Amino acid sequence: MPASTAPEAPPARTTQSTGSSGSTGSTTSTGSTRGADTRALTQVLFGQLKDLEPGSPEHGRVRGALIEANLPLVRYAAARFRSRNEPMEDVVQVGTIGLINAIDRFDPERGVQFPTFAMPTVVGEIKRYFRDNVRTVHVPRRLHELWVQVTGATEDLTTAFGRSPTTAEIAERLRITEDEVLACIEAGRSYHATSLEAAQEGDGLPGLLDRLGYEDPALDGVEHRDLVRHLLVQLPEREQRILLLRYYSNLTQSQISAELGVSQMHVSRLLARSFARLRSANRIEA
Repeated sequence: MPASTAPEAPPARTTQSTGSSGSTGSTTSTGSTRGADTRALTQVLFGQLKDLEPGSPEHGRVRGALIEANLPLVRYAAARFRSRNEPMEDVVQVGTIGLINAIDRFDPERGVQFPTFAMPTVVGEIKRYFRDNVRTVHVPRRLHELWVQVTGATEDLTTAFGRSPTTAEIAERLRITEDEVLACIEAGRSYHATSLEAAQEGDGLPGLLDRLGYEDPALDGVEHRDLVRHLLVQLPEREQRILLLRYYSNLTQSQISAELGVSQMHVSRLLARSFARLRSANRIEA
């Protein structure tokens, strides 16, 4: 499916808290819930996809729904390149090509979460675009010196944590801002023909940006209208309504609870039950 035809997910409906306390926690909880819902739906879709004939209309529909479901992951990856001064729409379009490639290669049976599998492919496609289309520029001395510090901090934290550090952890280690970490990485790409993104010559290790960890993106603002209508017939009426409100009307769990006059916890349980039914119907192991 060409990247240019991948549908854009409309912005999520948001609500503002009138109180000063607890607002951050509410926002974080909403993002985490949406991310979990999207991962569950992605699992259902991959379960359907494996049983469909490639090239068939149904295969194309489910594949398209997978692309739409995971577009927020592409936007998250594209945002890491915002200092390049390229139109973000173009960067997202290129990243979507990587997303499609990841969808076509993903094997759910390997036990890896799809965002973890897809992110390197998406970022790699974007990096290839910049390597092929963007000229190098002069890098200020200060940024080059900062890049050396960031490189050292990345290696130290990787050893200490046993995993790749996030930009926030590197920034805290060096007592600089996350924007400064990202700026020095972006600038470092132009400092030398061997960019920070390229594999380190001679040692076969991935480049610095590849070694930076990323937090599981808040996959919000996702709608799957055609998909939901297709799956609703497998569910009881009440769960059908909740899924329509969740994915067609794009309501949060708290908004659904207010709409139905039940607790948010009950809405969460019903959503979980719905996804469990769908997994069972599509022979997906929980």
